[in-house]
Amino acid sequence: MEGWHGWDDYAPFYDWENARTVGRRDIRFWQRLAARFGGPVLELGCGTGRVSVPVARTVDGVVGIDRSDAMLHQAQRRVRRGRMDRRLRLVRGDVRSLPFLAASRFQLVMAPYGMLQSLLRDRDLQDTLRSVLGVLRRGGTFAIDLVPDLPRWGEYERRVRLRGRRRGGATRISLIESVRQDRSSQLTIFEQEFVERRGRTRTAHRFSLVFRTLSMRQMTGRLRRAGFTIETVSGDYRGGPWHPGADTWIVVVRKPG
Repeated sequence: MEGWHGWDDYAPFYDWENARTVGRRDIRFWQRLAARFGGPVLELGCGTGRVSVPVARTVDGVVGIDRSDAMLHQAQRRVRRGRMDRRLRLVRGDVRSLPFLAASRFQLVMAPYGMLQSLLRDRDLQDTLRSVLGVLRRGGTFAIDLVPDLPRWGEYERRVRLRGRRRGGATRISLIESVRQDRSSQLTIFEQEFVERRGRTRTAHRFSLVFRTLSMRQMTGRLRRAGFTIETVSGDYRGGPWHPGADTWIVVVRKPG
């Protein structure tokens, strides 16, 4: 099982679903962080450019990396619409082995919206942290956004979670979802079925997404062992205090200078 499985299939529906869930509530946080530390900036798992594009409006020298060609295709469309070609570069690659030379060191690396939770094995996380440390400048910042409530989701089968229309209104979409928990491996498995209806035509797209959620103690311990210094741990996008029940876990760490 690999955490990147399913994301090519998810790409046509990612923005549609996220507009109805996370929306833009995290965007200002990432823009403020980029404005504070400056570029160049790297986003891990940039997907459709939901975060990279608005951050590139804040600072120059933004790079988004993703393994999924389908996600990057959606991101490139967003870049073209926003005329951001000169401010944002998209790269296909594996976050476990970042394909950047030493001369391309970053001031800020971002891992938004649970990106690191797609790394399902400890060695994958260790390789990613080691790789991030290698592409950061001395004193550079690595910021991580974790989605801590995934292990608390109850299991269910084929529940209709969302309904709506694509932009333009001709195509109706339903998300039918099942959730399973593998608590021994700290995994949450989402079985997704997106059903598109256009006139009398019905098309179903089925795939799975899997996430691994560590405790805060486990995550900060791995960051320290990788060589990072913990700067702040907070429980929301405004810097509020962290607690285990917080909706969002934000960890900001630094590479020693």
